[in-house]
Amino acid sequence: MRVLRKILWGLLLFIGLSALGGYIYFDHKFEPEPNYLQVQGDSTQVPLKWLATPTNPNAALVLPVKVADIDQTFYMQLDFGSPITLFYRKTLKAIQTVFPKQIPGPLESSTIGMELSLGDLNIQSKTFRLLEHGDALALKTRETPIIIGTLGTDLLEKRTIALHFKDNHCTFSKRSLDDTYSAFEFEKRRILLPATLEGKTIELLYDSGTSGYELITDKTNWEKYRIAESKVQTEQANSWGKPLDVHTATAQKTIEMGGTKLMLKKVTYIDGTSFVQNMLMRFSGMQGMLGNAIFMDRSVTLDCKNERFCVE
Repeated sequence: MRVLRKILWGLLLFIGLSALGGYIYFDHKFEPEPNYLQVQGDSTQVPLKWLATPTNPNAALVLPVKVADIDQTFYMQLDFGSPITLFYRKTLKAIQTVFPKQIPGPLESSTIGMELSLGDLNIQSKTFRLLEHGDALALKTRETPIIIGTLGTDLLEKRTIALHFKDNHCTFSKRSLDDTYSAFEFEKRRILLPATLEGKTIELLYDSGTSGYELITDKTNWEKYRIAESKVQTEQANSWGKPLDVHTATAQKTIEMGGTKLMLKKVTYIDGTSFVQNMLMRFSGMQGMLGNAIFMDRSVTLDCKNERFCVE
């Protein structure tokens, strides 16, 4: 009996330590790099540009930017799923062949010093992360728009953003939202918005990188929220080179957030996500992801510094 009791206590201790180790590991996974951005000015009426796929007219949201002394408009994806602003090495190399003086080289290190502007908003850093991504033939093939990087949530630590989807523009300002607005969590630069769905309060990660989807959840909730026997649209997506199967069905639910009731018309789940991605979702406490699509006829203001937001 004593031996059995020791074994049971040993198992409980092992499970407890494993859970603690897992929490520390995944908590560290979420830890963003320090915010090195230097931001000056405000910007109004920054136009929203949508990249489309054959099945999704709002597959990605990009904003126009200017870099160095190049008299040409480039674009960066607005991605709230990224805690840092970064540039794409392959695209910058392509630009460098045409503008060697404006783009410093060589581009072989992990970081780069750059200056860019979003209208009247100036953003600088000596240590922008360089990602092995992009289009090596961007300028030669004259493809437009030319995507040079990602605008992450480190920018939202510096400025309040208001996304006016109905009017197709956004603003970056020093505006602060007071306690009369709804609270949300901005833990480790992840935007976790509280919402009410079917009478339950849930936390949803707002990831503008999953732009064309309304609500992405697990398969169990997908089955629960969708209209039974409704037609399922399946498409392939790409997450940094990894293929994913995306399944979307019709829904007819009311979801409330930021003091506003929204109609949930589509619900999605994804096959092909990794074990680490699934565990990160669990440890973050979120119960799904919101894309831009659910806000398409609304305005969303996010004051990440004071953790307040509104949906209008």
